[in-house]
Formats: sequence, C-alpha cells, structure tokens
Amino acid sequence: MKKVLSIAGSDCSGGAGIQADIKTIIMHKMYAMSVVTAITAQNTTGVFSVVESSPELVAKQLDAVFTDIFPDSVKIGMVSNTEIIKIIANKLKYYNAKNIVLDPVMVSTSRYKLISEDAIQSIKDYLFPISSVITPNICEAEILSEVFIKDEEDMLKSARKISENFHGAILIKGGHLKDSSNDLLYHGKKFHWFKGQKINNPNTHGTGCTLSSSISCSLANGYSIKSSISNAKKYINYCLKCMLNLGKGSGPINHYNNIIS
Repeated sequence: MKKVLSIAGSDCSGGAGIQADIKTIIMHKMYAMSVVTAITAQNTTGVFSVVESSPELVAKQLDAVFTDIFPDSVKIGMVSNTEIIKIIANKLKYYNAKNIVLDPVMVSTSRYKLISEDAIQSIKDYLFPISSVITPNICEAEILSEVFIKDEEDMLKSARKISENFHGAILIKGGHLKDSSNDLLYHGKKFHWFKGQKINNPNTHGTGCTLSSSISCSLANGYSIKSSISNAKKYINYCLKCMLNLGKGSGPINHYNNIIS
C-alpha cells in the first residue's frame, strides 16, 4: 500500500485541511498520515480562530512518521509561520522526502488570512527548493508573483514570474476566474492548459486541499506530474458534480465517489 503524508492545518468542520486530505487519500486506496501544523475553528461560513502547533511538536510529528512509516509522497498545506516552515524544510531534506506537493495556502475562501507576512518569503526561501509542484489559486499566485490576474494571459505572466524563484512545476488554478475554469501548468518554460468546465456548485470548501492531495496520491503511484494533475482534476470534478449541500455557507465537496479504481 502506498503511503501519503499530509502536513497541514486541521479543519474541525471536516471540509478542508487535514480532514479533506485524509478523505482524499483513503479514496485513492492509500494509507494516510498527518502532521498537524495548526488547529482552526472554522466551518462553511468562515474561519474564527487559528492556534498554531509549536515548532517542537511539528518536528516530533515529522520524526515519528519518517522513522516508522516512510511516505511515498508528501502534501504540504497550511504552514503559518517561518519557524515551522524552516523545520518542515529541514526535516524533509534530512529524510530525503520525495514527491512533495506544496499548496501555498494563504487565504481561505471566505478571505480569512491564514499566514503571516514573513511566512510568504519563507515559503519561497525554504519550501520552494524542495517541492516538486506548487498549486496556488489565483489569489495566491497574485501574492507570490505580484501580478494582478484577470485572465489567462495574466496567469502566464504570473507563472513566468513565479518561475524566477521556483524551478519545479507550477499549477495555477483558474477556478476563480470569471469566464474560465482552465488551470495552467508551467514547467521548464513550457506550458499546458487543463481545460475545465464551470460546474454550477456553490459548495467548494476544501477543493484546493483535495486537488493537491489527489496529485500527491498519483505521484506516489508513479504517475508523471502532468498525468497526476489530470487524474486529480477528474477526481475533483466528480466530487463537485455530486452536488453535496451541507452547512450554511460554502459547503464541502463530496469526497466519496467511485471515480477512483
């Protein structure tokens, strides 16, 4: 059985973060492990509080995982301060972790800021060099590149700018664009568009977490980055098309479907 590690924050309402990652990994018939970087009080209507794990606890969690059940891939989600970021980077380098997918979570769907200002630069300095692929959404790509994105041409500009500091694969998710749902993969100065249809579902809580953990699963199975993204997009589309409707705000997607065999 392939093993996938999620390093992320906890979502008590179950739609995003560690909980979404574990559901996704299980649906891919893999063994899920977690390192909790923060505990959040959130639900479908917003994020109300964030308490970070201590850097020492994050380090001990990583040691506990890697010295016993070594993961075939790693997904990194919400990491909210520089000290924790440095520990994650150092531990993953020490254990020679492979297939690292970085979802640079900076703001929630409800626009709640989840990361400190200095942590943004630390992500670039410490997590970019060890990651195989990063998966920013439009808002996060704007922060990372300082390029305002209003259309697909701007997505290309943003990706090129990010590539000045990151030499792995860059997947900019276009779901927040008004007239498109196409995602852009930029790698080695080459680009590939993943065409997507607008799915009329207001319940999208946890889609970014789910996509990145699904990519991690395919990488663990030996797929290429391009094929892993294609597989993940199929999975996320089925999750959205299930039209699950829970909660009073932007509800979670339905991770439990039969697309994975």
